[in-house]
Amino acid sequence: MAEKRVRGSIRKVSGPLVVADGMREARMFDVVLVSEKRLIGEIIEVKGDLASIQVYEETGGLGPGEPVESLGEPLSVELGPGLIESIYDGIQRPLDTIRDKVGDRITRGIHVPGLSREKKWDFVATAKVGDEVAGGDVLGTVRETTLVEQRILVPPGLKGKITKLESGSFTVEDTIGELTDGDTKHDVRLMHKWPVRQPRPYKERLTPDEPLVTGQRVIDAFFPIGKGGTACVPGPFGAGKTVIQHQLAKWADAEIVIFIGCGERGNEMTDVLMEFPELTDPRSGEPLMKRTVLVANTSNMPVAAREASIYTGITIAEYFRDMGYSVALMADSTSRWAEALREMSGRLEEMPGEEGYPAYLPARAAQFYERAGRVVCSGSERRIGALSAIGAVSPPGGDLSDPVVQATLKVVKVFWSLEDWLAYERHFPAINWLTSYSLYHESLQGYFRTEVSEDWEAMRAEAMRTLQQEAELKEIARLVGVDALSNRDRLILGTSKAIREDFLHQNAFDEVDTYTSFPKQYKMLRNIMAFNRHANDAVEQGIQAEELFALPVNEEISRSRYVPESEIDEIDAIGGRIESEIRGLIEKKVGAAEVA
Repeated sequence: MAEKRVRGSIRKVSGPLVVADGMREARMFDVVLVSEKRLIGEIIEVKGDLASIQVYEETGGLGPGEPVESLGEPLSVELGPGLIESIYDGIQRPLDTIRDKVGDRITRGIHVPGLSREKKWDFVATAKVGDEVAGGDVLGTVRETTLVEQRILVPPGLKGKITKLESGSFTVEDTIGELTDGDTKHDVRLMHKWPVRQPRPYKERLTPDEPLVTGQRVIDAFFPIGKGGTACVPGPFGAGKTVIQHQLAKWADAEIVIFIGCGERGNEMTDVLMEFPELTDPRSGEPLMKRTVLVANTSNMPVAAREASIYTGITIAEYFRDMGYSVALMADSTSRWAEALREMSGRLEEMPGEEGYPAYLPARAAQFYERAGRVVCSGSERRIGALSAIGAVSPPGGDLSDPVVQATLKVVKVFWSLEDWLAYERHFPAINWLTSYSLYHESLQGYFRTEVSEDWEAMRAEAMRTLQQEAELKEIARLVGVDALSNRDRLILGTSKAIREDFLHQNAFDEVDTYTSFPKQYKMLRNIMAFNRHANDAVEQGIQAEELFALPVNEEISRSRYVPESEIDEIDAIGGRIESEIRGLIEKKVGAAEVA
């Protein structure tokens, strides 16, 4: 229930910051309506009678003396049926509904609810009258799209005995049931609100012991992220951050996708809005939008709304996590969100930190990423939900010493380092295998042993060692030339080239190569490393590395990435030919020596 409203007036306007007086009774993070235009804002600082308000709409034309009204409640999102397939702005206003009402440009002060009040949803009750329930317990279900069934939960903080609950067709505001807690009665609806800055509760946090399978070989094999994990994708302009996020949204092993376009360029966000409805969910054949929520906040929208968009997106993600779903959240890009913090901090005249960012930037980044996780959901029935957060960072010039990158790396456990030089060489995904890392290898070992292969980790480690050796040898080769290297060193260079070009390089626009399952990844890498082991034996018997890489089986290893998932047994057959062709080369060499 909303608290008493507080009314004041504008004293000062400074861009997105409005300072109002007469606000002594107002509270931090309360929603405020500013001026006669009723622009939406949020209190971010209170000093005596003065309140500093972050306004989420354009403040041009506002002046001192205009009214300000605090609504007495924090900035919240509406959670219920109707979220999936929606396209929201940073404060959960549905952009398609706004367009239908006022045209292509958002009118200042327009107030549209996040969920439709007219649409009716078919609710099927699964709980019964007389049941004792508490926050997180499932009352029933609503089939929201062909891919998503919403579980209607008792809102956090409520408990009691069900005295009324009925199935039927309801709007989100209709009462579907009633809880009695002592002398207090609570109406239950399909929808409830939740403050965006407050993490939703859960019973227990679990270790991410299952990978979020993405089908991208460089990620799954070398730098995996656990379900409920956190990852950072920094890189300069043109390195492929957006393509990677699109690939993850399409192929990641998650049931719900939340995509936040936070301060991105208008044309990039347009690409997302145009492409996502046309993308096909590979598992069901349905449009990908039927399990996706988009939060669109472009760079020409008011800068302060970028901060709200991040919290809006992750609160919606937590809501689906609480139902027991695996949710993947993509934030593109958190650098723009940090710019909003820097803008507001400067206007508040706070002491700046590094490069003008506020000193509390690392704390804010931690607050965001720590809301990810794999958890036991609230409620009497045991449900496990996972929220994986993947944030793109756009440091100026790809500088990884940028404060936003460093603040992010302190809290996330996976670092996918995008490099422009790899992109210029047409190597995609342009993730640098030497500087990237994942801290989930240890917790995922059990999964890889049982679900992929006992020797997966050892083989992956051997491939990484080969790539590291290549980096060292390339420095020597630049000085003395490749021909001056030993036969064994030339073999290392050839093997690492195969790992880079035949395994790590992946074509997002090829219908076969765009996604690779773990069984296929294992077979591909196993063949490359098997060739390396047999070739090492051959080198000991005097065979030249160039002769080994001229064998026909190398072309088959290279083309195995284009073998369809339904025919991956063909990759096993390639493994048999590796040994026979190298043995044939050795026998030919030995035979020639005997003749001589």
